[in-house]
Amino acid sequence: MTETVLDVKSKIREVADFPKKGILFRDITTALNDAETLKVMIDYLCDQFKDVKIDYIAGIESRGFIFGMPMAYKMNAGFVPVRKPNKLPAATYSQEYALEYGTDKIEIHQDAFPKGANVLIVDDLLATGGTANAACKLIKKAGANLVGIAFLIELCELNGREKLGEDCGRVVSMLKY
Repeated sequence: MTETVLDVKSKIREVADFPKKGILFRDITTALNDAETLKVMIDYLCDQFKDVKIDYIAGIESRGFIFGMPMAYKMNAGFVPVRKPNKLPAATYSQEYALEYGTDKIEIHQDAFPKGANVLIVDDLLATGGTANAACKLIKKAGANLVGIAFLIELCELNGREKLGEDCGRVVSMLKY
């Protein structure tokens, strides 16, 4: 049986008031633990970039790792983790981004990929776009060619896509809320 996008969407659990009151959390664990649904999600995201040579997948910590690794395997590409501060052992590039209250930062190794490599960023969720935009800047800082970003879920009402701009390449999301 071949699942559709609607079938996948039906596997996402909604949890009210998590992580705080007023938030409706989209829990992907209920989709991840179903083998066919997991396959459909990975295949869908890979298919969106099948017309582009991808040298590396850059997965944003931590759920970008979940999708990024199997995508890298399927697309015959390397995998580069985009991590929270002080998690990578060698010299890094850092990029700060704004949060609702304050700032945060993500990092990649300076030698993550050669100059001009084609890189696809992967994460589970596009909300406000802050983390994804910071990841775009990191890839550019490292001298790579950013071909796009793939998300499982996009929360459209938060307008994160607008924050990304043309420098981030093609932006794809499987499920839109």
